[in-house]
Amino acid sequence: MKSLIRLAICFTVLIQSQVYGQSDSMVKIEGGEFVPLYGTKTEIPVGDFLMDVFPVTNAEFQKFVKENPQWKRSRVKKLFADENYLKDWKDDENLGEGQRPDSPVTNVSWYAAKNYCECQGKRLPTVDEWEYVAMANKEKADAREEKSYNKFILGWYETPNTYKNRIGQTFKNYWGVYDLHGLVWEWTLDFNSVLITGESRQDSTGENNLFCGAAAVGATDLMNYAAFMRYAFRGSMKAKYSIKNLGFRCVQDVNSEAL
Repeated sequence: MKSLIRLAICFTVLIQSQVYGQSDSMVKIEGGEFVPLYGTKTEIPVGDFLMDVFPVTNAEFQKFVKENPQWKRSRVKKLFADENYLKDWKDDENLGEGQRPDSPVTNVSWYAAKNYCECQGKRLPTVDEWEYVAMANKEKADAREEKSYNKFILGWYETPNTYKNRIGQTFKNYWGVYDLHGLVWEWTLDFNSVLITGESRQDSTGENNLFCGAAAVGATDLMNYAAFMRYAFRGSMKAKYSIKNLGFRCVQDVNSEAL
């Protein structure tokens, strides 16, 4: 009987470690070229990189906050996060009532997400990297012309409170990545810089791209409203914003892979 109890305890610990630490798992994304949907018909090169299989969870960010107290809700600088930062948490270190440890962390600013990834030896994905991986459905690396795929994405945009779901409940795409669609929106490193006009980019710094409003989107394929909505959403953001359905995941350059 004691051996059975020990076995059950070990199994429970194993399951918890897999559930709460799933974004430690990464997959390799083989780079290529694609035409993004933000006003250019030029193919954009994307190099090889590693991407988290899952978005960062509440439990993972909770651990990060405990180890990095400057990101606690009561201590974070107003420059780096607005009043909505971790607002549903019970206090500085504990999740709120009804929040699941294995749900994606949300109400996190770009600054906090960026620092989290850096502390893991990773970084936030660029818009091009994120969109490149998000083109894929279960079978194809680029499924943007599949009506059923775009219907699924647009259907999610109309579904409330998906951020409360646990990670890993959406489909596993061609690259082995979950939850790029169907769970939460996700921060990117250059979240709205691609929406600035060419002239504005030349006249402004990279920092300005993170704060100023973006110009209208000129999509190369206006039928792809799902992508259009993502670019418009990013263009409305500021780096200090913390939104209830906005989370993040990390990527890593292949040449810094520690495997």
